[in-house]
Amino acid sequence: MPSQPSKTLETFENPAPGRDYTIRIDIPEFTCLCPKTGQPDFAVMALEYVPEALCVELKSLKLYIWSFRDEGAFHEAVTNRILEDLVAACAPRFARLTARFNVRGGTYPTVTVEHRAAGWTPPPPVHLP
Repeated sequence: MPSQPSKTLETFENPAPGRDYTIRIDIPEFTCLCPKTGQPDFAVMALEYVPEALCVELKSLKLYIWSFRDEGAFHEAVTNRILEDLVAACAPRFARLTARFNVRGGTYPTVTVEHRAAGWTPPPPVHLP
């Protein structure tokens, strides 16, 4: 197999560090294992971040997400861990990760976690007519 799962998140220089802009990445194929039963858990994740000096490289993100496939993890723990690893890799001004897990026991859990860099204030929203 040419690609293997990896816990390494690669980055590249932000091409526009003087501007606040949002990068949105949909991750529709997240899987991990239930730590209680060993059954697979599936989630659709949505990552949104405002980069500072670095952006996350997409292939490394794909391989990183793949690395959870055979790991047992509670939804809350894995969502927080992924955001913490992204923040450690690229130190964004702001990041939000929303994980919408598929049904388990009649419930559809959604976990949303956020990071805000110290001193960063979002620009005011623009309301167009």
